[in-house]
Formats: sequence, structure tokens, C-alpha cells
Amino acid sequence: AGLAYQLAELVRIWRAEAPGLTGAALALAFATARSLPRPEPPQVVVSGPLGASLPARLTSGVAAEVIRSATESLMIASFAAHGARTIVEELERAIGRGIQVDLLLEESTGAAEAFAALPRGVRVWHRVESMGVLHAKFIAADRHTALLGSANLTDRALSSNIELGVVLRDPRLVESLVDHFRWLLEPENNIMRRA
Repeated sequence: AGLAYQLAELVRIWRAEAPGLTGAALALAFATARSLPRPEPPQVVVSGPLGASLPARLTSGVAAEVIRSATESLMIASFAAHGARTIVEELERAIGRGIQVDLLLEESTGAAEAFAALPRGVRVWHRVESMGVLHAKFIAADRHTALLGSANLTDRALSSNIELGVVLRDPRLVESLVDHFRWLLEPENNIMRRA
């Protein structure tokens, strides 16, 4: 449906923008664009009851999957953290694979205690004292995959609370997210500090 209109619009733009471009060159441009990898669409993630009307995956499983997908680095932010033994175990395995882990945690909730058993070398960050708190919740694997949502890193938030999130597998989006949080960690910005 609408193919004739789309083709007519394509021809109009072709004639207006690049009248000297041959049909073969246009076909090559389309073939090249089609061969480029396309990012996967965002995927809905939930905790709590799963209804049949929403194609979604459970937060706990997706969080572990994102951690396992890292090959170089993990950046994780959470307002609260306790329990979540599965996440801690996945982080231990990631550290064993040589993955650099940065945990951005809200100091006032004691969230860092949930990760006390992790090996040395994990970088824990807290917000510099200010009027606000670190309330973000995300897990970013390298610069390719990120889980964003309402769930803290707690047993209940990852399984039984009613929580909502999304997995992004578009490197352009994930890179900008990671870049923003890396900027927050830069000492000269005085926003986050190493614990």
C-alpha cells in the first residue's frame, strides 16, 4: 500500500537533489544501505505479573543477559540495592572474564553493601553531596546494549514488584547514554566521586 506514492516521491527527490546520479548509482546506494546491520528494536521488560497482551520479558532474566553480553565494560546505576544475588553472581563472573565494572549507587540507601563481596577493582561511585540523589536505574554492556527501567537492583524489584523497562540494542543510543554517564564521572565536573 502506498508504494506508487513512495516511488514517485523517490523519483522527485532524486531529480531535485541529484539529477546527475545514474540509476545504477542509486541502486548501489540502496543495496549498500540494505546491507548495513539494523539495530534491533527496543524490547519491553517487566517485573511482576505478566499479561498475555504485552510481549515482554522479565527484568531479572534480561538484567543477567545484558551483564553476560559485556566483553569490555559494564556501567550499572541503581538508587537501591540489596539481595539480588543473581546480579552479584553475574557480576562476579563478568569480573572473572576481565570486564571493568562501574557501579553508580545512591549512598544514602546503602546500596554499595549489596556488592561488598565483589573482588577489588570494581569502581563504586556516589553522588557528590548536593540537593539531589542518584535515582537512575540502568545496566549498560560496553556501548552496545542497555537496560533502562524503574527497577532497582533488589530481589523484589527484579521479580515481584510491578516495574517497567526497555532494552536498547542500538549502539547509537547506548553510546550516547554511556557517554553521558562517563561525563558525570569525570572529576572536574564534581558530580560523582569514587567511594
